[in-house]
Amino acid sequence: MKKIGAGLIFLVVMCAALSTSAFAKQPYSSYWFPEQLLQWSPASDPDAAFNRSTVPLQDRFVGAGVNSHATKAPKVMALAALNSGTSGVPSQGSDKFGANTFTYWQYVDRLVYWGGSAGEGIIVPPSADTIDAAHKNGVPILGTVFFPPTVYGGTYEWVKQMLRQNSDGSFPAADKLIQVAEHYGFDGWFINQETEGGTPADAQQMKAFLSYLKSHKSTSMDIVWYDSMTKEGNISWQNALNDKNAMFLQDNGKQVTDSMFLNFWWKDLKSSAEKAKGLGRSPYDLYAGIDVEAKGYDTKVNWNLLFPEGEPAVTSLGIYRPDWAFNSAESMEDFFIRENKFWVGPNGNPGNTAGGQAWKGIANDVVEASPVNELPFITNFNTGSGQKYYVRGKQVRDKGWNNRSLQDILPTWRWIADSTGTPLTPVLDWSDAYYGGSSLKISGVLSHDNATHLKLYRTELKIEASTKLSVTYKTQSKPSLKVGLAFADHPDQFVFLNVKDKTSSGWTTETLNLTPYKGKQIVALSLYFDTRDTINDYAIQIGQLSIHNANDPIKPLPAVRELKAANSDFRNGIYGDARLQWKPLDQQVKQYEIYRVLPDGNEVLMGATSNHVFYVPEMRRIDKEAVTVLKVAAVNGIYGQGQASSVKISWPAYPKPTAEFKADRTLVAPGESVTFTDQSTEVTEGWSWTFENGSPAVSTAKNPVVTFNQEGVYSVTLTAANSSGQDTMTKKALITVSKEAGALKNLALGTTATADQRCGEKEGAPNAVDGKVTDNSKWCALGNLPHWLQVDLGAEHHISTFVIKHAESGGEWQGFNTSDYTIQVSSDGTNWVDVVKVQGNTAAETADAIALVKARYVKLIITKPSQGADTAARIYEFEVKGL
Repeated sequence: MKKIGAGLIFLVVMCAALSTSAFAKQPYSSYWFPEQLLQWSPASDPDAAFNRSTVPLQDRFVGAGVNSHATKAPKVMALAALNSGTSGVPSQGSDKFGANTFTYWQYVDRLVYWGGSAGEGIIVPPSADTIDAAHKNGVPILGTVFFPPTVYGGTYEWVKQMLRQNSDGSFPAADKLIQVAEHYGFDGWFINQETEGGTPADAQQMKAFLSYLKSHKSTSMDIVWYDSMTKEGNISWQNALNDKNAMFLQDNGKQVTDSMFLNFWWKDLKSSAEKAKGLGRSPYDLYAGIDVEAKGYDTKVNWNLLFPEGEPAVTSLGIYRPDWAFNSAESMEDFFIRENKFWVGPNGNPGNTAGGQAWKGIANDVVEASPVNELPFITNFNTGSGQKYYVRGKQVRDKGWNNRSLQDILPTWRWIADSTGTPLTPVLDWSDAYYGGSSLKISGVLSHDNATHLKLYRTELKIEASTKLSVTYKTQSKPSLKVGLAFADHPDQFVFLNVKDKTSSGWTTETLNLTPYKGKQIVALSLYFDTRDTINDYAIQIGQLSIHNANDPIKPLPAVRELKAANSDFRNGIYGDARLQWKPLDQQVKQYEIYRVLPDGNEVLMGATSNHVFYVPEMRRIDKEAVTVLKVAAVNGIYGQGQASSVKISWPAYPKPTAEFKADRTLVAPGESVTFTDQSTEVTEGWSWTFENGSPAVSTAKNPVVTFNQEGVYSVTLTAANSSGQDTMTKKALITVSKEAGALKNLALGTTATADQRCGEKEGAPNAVDGKVTDNSKWCALGNLPHWLQVDLGAEHHISTFVIKHAESGGEWQGFNTSDYTIQVSSDGTNWVDVVKVQGNTAAETADAIALVKARYVKLIITKPSQGADTAARIYEFEVKGL
């Protein structure tokens, strides 16, 4: 049976950094080892300003609930990896559409930003965009302190460093954890100590550390303890609250932590609940864990032990890895389908979870909460990612993006579509948007017989004399639409306001007067679709719903001041980035939008942030432009754009190219062909090749294919040119033509291999030369860089090619593929010569062909083992091909 240690570490071993292709100036979310944490300060961290949340934790409320089975008392804590890795997480989103834009905040009371690994860092605060999204929805979000088991690289020295205490009784690491949370603006820490080697004295010291955290933190900060370490100091998962771990929750009448996450294998929760009550604590301070990382909604859970039929919930619910929905999905559409089924059940309706299915969804047992309790309330149904970006219906970006800081409050109920016939189908749709990257699409066959009432939001909104409601929509037919409002005095009855039946090809906004309902409180917001005539292909996009007071003092915003482009960086003369900063406006700002002005005068959105700093990601120079203008404009609470400020980025002189190329093989038989691949810098506009004794002998193709008919050793020359100049590269004696080429084989197979490190007994160097990429047969190395793998071929051989099968070849995440490596050869094992040097690789398998060389020993030196900061090397096979 898998222990929790293995389960929790699986995330951090499988989670590595995102690919970081270009610039040193890209700010990333923080992560530390203990000694790094102790040295951290906002003043010395150039990324600290980018990692701060600017969204305060919003109030939210729990309404009556739409599911009669659900109750309000139990809480839900989710431990979710919202980013693909611990390291390499861009601070303000990225240019990728596919991202874990979690949207079911209404069922979560605490979200733990899960992360940490022995190869990257074990102390992980939430990324700024996840803090913003959580806070908009009224959900506290916690960082993680994770001490891994030794089998996964954990070292007890890290525990000792965290628990070090000054003579005055203070804990420096605890003070730093508090400082980080306050500076970045998140809500506490989840402490998970799973490194073996502790003693009873260490357990007491851990309790003192937790008590110090509890007593010195701000009142709004939560400290959560994980059921792992016991009072004896050893690691023993109790799956319960009992005498062995109770002191980490409550000790001698004093709160030590705010709550405890119980391990997954519980078979009786009532004893834990009684133990909590006996300590003077609520049983809902205990979160009974379920592990859904592997199977998601196919996980078998004995729900009746936690939520007994007809009785109050025994404890609260803890969910480990609901990000399964994203990790297992084949597309963003599939992700949203899986996430919906996970949270509201197979029926896709939080109010109807009945049926014979084992997994009924979290909505079956937990009442949803809502932060929609103050005006203005505006939603564009923006998920926080998109394939494009729109501003008031105008497309201002044509490529993918994600930034959870921009996520709107999405519908409380997904979906309650009531109809006496077959209801219309609602989805969050990325094909079109009014503001942001997505909209609400409702489609199907519409007739009077299947009029559909789509309930969307639970609200607490007070209507004043000037309160207006606006709906922005787009449809090819008549809208056939009404807006529904339920009021506090009759919460189950809806009043429907007519939207005029006018046809328009573009976005249409209609404003409805709520004056007749002055003084009432809106408790639910819905849409109603009906028509006298049947519309077989009815489809409508709802781009925005807005309820605001017309006389609110929301004025157009002025231009930002003191706009600077700090630390601009350029690569190859055609790529540039910049860190922008400006003085934040005193007025209420929804977000700041950053645009690039193109040479033709058009503007493209680079991104948006609620912060006053922004990283402008990779810009490609356009038509040798000398200057690029960037604009920043503030957007107010009703999405009105203010005046723009601008700053200029000056490009360096347009560069001449640098020539480089590779051959797919360097040892061939007479009559065989070689494919040459140009690797010159991107500014190359023309190519001139010369192939000694090749056919053709010259070429102007970018990637020519050349046949060599006669035995011998031949050189290849490439000249790369553009309007600024040219560069020539000659590789002498590159191609060997020999009748013996057919005898080429993997010389490393089954030979003696040694390495600097191994991750475990079954992950040693011999695995890299055993010919297997299945059964997890790999060489893995932890520890200090560089890592190295050395192969003794047994005798000198003529070597032509090296093939490396990286992590992805063995089924692991592509972020673990080796980025930077060097290959050396030697005849005596002492004197080495570099023959291959690769930087920035992302491929699962690499083949590096070289001019034929004679050697007995080969050494692979890995200087950057992954796409981010993970320092673990993962090589499934290292092939040395030759004669």
